[in-house]
Amino acid sequence: MSKHHTEHDNHDGKKHAQTQDVKDEKANATEASDLSGNMSGDQRAEGQTEQQQQNTPQSAEAVKAELEAKIIALEAELSELKDQYLRKAAEFENFRKRMQREKQEAIEFANQSLLLDLIPVIDDFERAIKSSEAARDYEALHEGISMIEKRLVSQLETKWGLVRFESAGEPFDPNKHEALMMEQSETVQEPIVGEDLLKGYKLKDRIIRTAKVKVLMPAEQNTAGQNTAEQHTADQANGSDT
Repeated sequence: MSKHHTEHDNHDGKKHAQTQDVKDEKANATEASDLSGNMSGDQRAEGQTEQQQQNTPQSAEAVKAELEAKIIALEAELSELKDQYLRKAAEFENFRKRMQREKQEAIEFANQSLLLDLIPVIDDFERAIKSSEAARDYEALHEGISMIEKRLVSQLETKWGLVRFESAGEPFDPNKHEALMMEQSETVQEPIVGEDLLKGYKLKDRIIRTAKVKVLMPAEQNTAGQNTAEQHTADQANGSDT
């Protein structure tokens, strides 16, 4: 029985030794695989590093070339924009000078149309003068001048809007009338224009020359005003004596 146990123990020892050998071989294989993997990883890393070192100069050159191309393109665009600006500035300067010249010409020749309308009137006066010198006829001269005056007034009114207005008989209006003379009258109750000394003119709705007139003043107001003035003068005299 002891022999049987001894054989069984020997058999178990061999089996255990074989199992341990298999484990050791697997461990060695694993270590070898890990070492091989580590070596392969290191080799790959070294290869990638070498490739990056080889590719880095090429990448830098490519970036440099790209930047230089962009700089050239931007410089060309800047040059074109500068040329456009200079052309626009020159065009604007020419436009400004032309507008200034046209404005000056408009000011200088603003009355050209009016003067062209007045020239025929001058021609009429010259013909009337020559005719009167030859005929020595006062009535004919008077008639000719009256016709010229009517023609001129009509032309200025219809074409240019210059209207001559009458003031005689109207209430005195300082906006329209300038009193050159005043006369006391029993027939008026308020200041009235008695006579046009020089007629007034309107350009459309604007008065460009007031009428020079003689004003008729109510007699009572005139007397009251005169008395007031005399009283004011007397008061001043009394104050100075005191």
